[in-house]
Amino acid sequence: MFHRPAVPPLRRSRLTTAAVALGLMGCLTTGAWAGAQESSPPQHTRVPVTAVRSTAGTATPLSGYAIQSSAKVPDSAAAVSSPGYPATGWYPAGARSTVLAALIADGVFPDPFYSTNQRKIPKADFQVPWWYRSDFTVADTGRRTYLDFSGVISAADVYVNGKQIAKAADVNGAYTQHELDVTSLVRSGTNTVAFRIRPNDPNKNLTMGWIDWLQPPPDENMGVVRDVLLRRGGPVALRDAHVVTKLAVPSLASADLTVKARARNDSGAPVTAKVRGSVGGTAFERTVSLAAHQTKPVTFALHLTSPKVWWPAGMGGQPLYALDLTVSVAGTPSDTAHQTFGIRDVRAPLNSAGDRHYLVNGRALLIKGGGWSPDEFLRWDRTYVEDRLKYALDLGLNTIRLEGHIEPDEFFDLADRYGILTLPGWECCDKWEGQVNGDETGDRWTAADYPVAKASMAAEAARLRDHPSVISFLIGSDFAPDARIEKTYLDALKAADWHTPVVAAASDNSSPVSGSSGMKMTGPYDWVPPGYWYAKREGGATGFNSETSAGPDIPTLDTLRRMMSPAELATLWKDPNAKQYHRSPSSTFNTLKLYDNALTGRYGPPTSLTDYVRKAQLAQYENVRAQFEAYERNATDASKPATGVVYWMFNSGWTSLHWQLMDRYLDQGGAYFGAKKANEPLHIQYSYDDRSVVVVNNRNAPARQLTARATLFNTDGTRKYDKEVPGVKVSGGGAHSTALTLPAPSSVRGLSTTYLVRLTLTDASGKEVSRNVYWLSGRPDTLDWAHTDWYYTPTTSYADLKGLDSMARTPVSATASTEAGPGGTSTTTVTVRNSGKGKTPSLLTDVHLVDSAGRPVLPVRWSDNDVSLWPGESTTLTATYRTADLHGSVPRVRVSGWNAPELTVPAR
Repeated sequence: MFHRPAVPPLRRSRLTTAAVALGLMGCLTTGAWAGAQESSPPQHTRVPVTAVRSTAGTATPLSGYAIQSSAKVPDSAAAVSSPGYPATGWYPAGARSTVLAALIADGVFPDPFYSTNQRKIPKADFQVPWWYRSDFTVADTGRRTYLDFSGVISAADVYVNGKQIAKAADVNGAYTQHELDVTSLVRSGTNTVAFRIRPNDPNKNLTMGWIDWLQPPPDENMGVVRDVLLRRGGPVALRDAHVVTKLAVPSLASADLTVKARARNDSGAPVTAKVRGSVGGTAFERTVSLAAHQTKPVTFALHLTSPKVWWPAGMGGQPLYALDLTVSVAGTPSDTAHQTFGIRDVRAPLNSAGDRHYLVNGRALLIKGGGWSPDEFLRWDRTYVEDRLKYALDLGLNTIRLEGHIEPDEFFDLADRYGILTLPGWECCDKWEGQVNGDETGDRWTAADYPVAKASMAAEAARLRDHPSVISFLIGSDFAPDARIEKTYLDALKAADWHTPVVAAASDNSSPVSGSSGMKMTGPYDWVPPGYWYAKREGGATGFNSETSAGPDIPTLDTLRRMMSPAELATLWKDPNAKQYHRSPSSTFNTLKLYDNALTGRYGPPTSLTDYVRKAQLAQYENVRAQFEAYERNATDASKPATGVVYWMFNSGWTSLHWQLMDRYLDQGGAYFGAKKANEPLHIQYSYDDRSVVVVNNRNAPARQLTARATLFNTDGTRKYDKEVPGVKVSGGGAHSTALTLPAPSSVRGLSTTYLVRLTLTDASGKEVSRNVYWLSGRPDTLDWAHTDWYYTPTTSYADLKGLDSMARTPVSATASTEAGPGGTSTTTVTVRNSGKGKTPSLLTDVHLVDSAGRPVLPVRWSDNDVSLWPGESTTLTATYRTADLHGSVPRVRVSGWNAPELTVPAR
């Protein structure tokens, strides 16, 4: 029986949000740093003055701040927050920025992602409050002005034009939303808003933390990490506009919409207001009488026939509707509200095994996702985020889980547009679960925390409820809330008209009202062999596993050289017991011992850094592929089916050695292409548990007249077994069909201990639609299930894959050409051929697009990669990327592989 220890080592690590005007990738330079080379602050801090629009219903974000430690500011709060204050020697900061994000952008500290640079940043600088001040101009004081913001970490005293308008006791928590009427303080011309930000401690504040994901930033993300808005309007304000949708399921023939908003009279006299609106070409209006300072709900009911239904990617389109509202007084617009929404139905019942199973618009689907990490310093870069979400689609994933670190609105706008489902929720291992997690980190709650939690839930519910991509909110992570906390959350969700499923926890826990989570958090988080995933126990392919992977994901050699010093790279491949700063601050995960032992035990000891990385990519490909393939194969089982799997993690917030399908710089290795292969739309795969060869169809339509072929080879390319099965058919929607079962390796005469399996699937015309190559052993990995820990299951003996090292070197040739595409993109087409004269295949042949200096061009989306070719075989691959990312260079293609000599060819 699996038992999680009462006090497990930290499972993750802590941080917050920030956006700097400087582009995210551009501000991360590399190179060694010999010490804390702090630059002098600018003598005249230049921060753009925000010109606030006067039109009713507008919301103008502050364009940036001047920031400084309170320890270096002797002046009074009234002086600091008054127009004309010189702010000499202060630092410029972006509109969404933590303190450290600003200091890095300003060159105070060099690249914190390289080597141990971040460790050298003094934490003491962030143990005192920091000032954020910004000037804005107002031309028309006849309108009302409101200061509207969230994303303060951890708390702040707020001032406008020398007057305190809020105290830190009230502006508290990363997610709480605040609207302050500053009409009486705003003057024509220049005005000033200032925040005195309190230091952050995730164990004491309801903010954001990093647990054991990465080395936490020294400032713990203190700052203002979402837009601060200046809203303008007339006597009546429109707030809380949203649409509650009810789709007819399963017919999808109609939908009932309820448009809701609140009309608030902010004047001292009664008014009669007219609220007009439209949705999808349907207009409506209503007259509302409001007493002085009165607020009334405004509701409209609409019925749509043949609605445009929103679907997850791969299941249909992603149409969106727009709600537009205007409130007028005496014919003059007073305020407006705009909201985008989608029409879809989400249900998540528990199946007969007690596992949560999601249905969208009445159709069941296997959740295939990854755990999301923002930038470590919470810098927002839309392009960088969009690139990662496009990678998710490229990998065949349909879901992103956000454990805390709930991203800004633009993230969910992008998820809506691309059809990527999201699972936001609160995080573990700090203040959020301090009341219920026993002796783990995180202070227990006081009476003051409950209103902060309720306000946080209310704000996030109001922000996320209209996004069709959001399919649940997880009110717990490792632990479910107790009765009082759950009621706090549920009351806020109900008041916000939250109509998607509420999940008690990401682990196998229950809460008094929400009931069983229907999810499991049984790990693993560290290395296990590929066959592990096929067992219907622990983290294996049954039920809904909310976070799981085989732990380390070693990046490509290009990235390793960008993130680690030569001495660190030497230690990486030579010393499995060494503490790795770029893995985790957790004592459980701060070495690569389990991973390295497995790499040596299965593939043989590494002989160099290049050999270590070569073996790591092969190992990561087979393991990640097996994880997704096992869950896909078991998704439609009659007994204990797999219903969801979230790879831990999708990406990392910094330069990391674990928990990532792609690295910090968006380079792709074995983990990435293993996932891409497993999740291809029509897929042939091998089962590690029973040797069955299975065809999985992730398309909507069924597939027929397919031919499956399985061939076994010795590592020298000698064919030892071959079988072809015609007439294979498989239903759509994630169904699978067993085409054949491979014989036991001991029964195949002359089969070597290490051998290769090539699976191909062809359609009725003979075209190959799926190819999958495995490297297997007649001596399997042996798991010690009885000694399973919360983060892995020990392996007592390893599969013998050392025969791969004896494979003959096989030459590979390549030709490439490039064409300009739409929207500033280019496409490079590469034909790769195994030009060897013998029988030996080129195993896991990788193609990298590089510039004239040999640097990877990133991001890039390949049609396929890490391919295995037998002599005489060739394949044509395409790579699509932004032309500007070549920086004027002529593209080249670098080809390498397990047993193929490296070559680079031009791609003009």
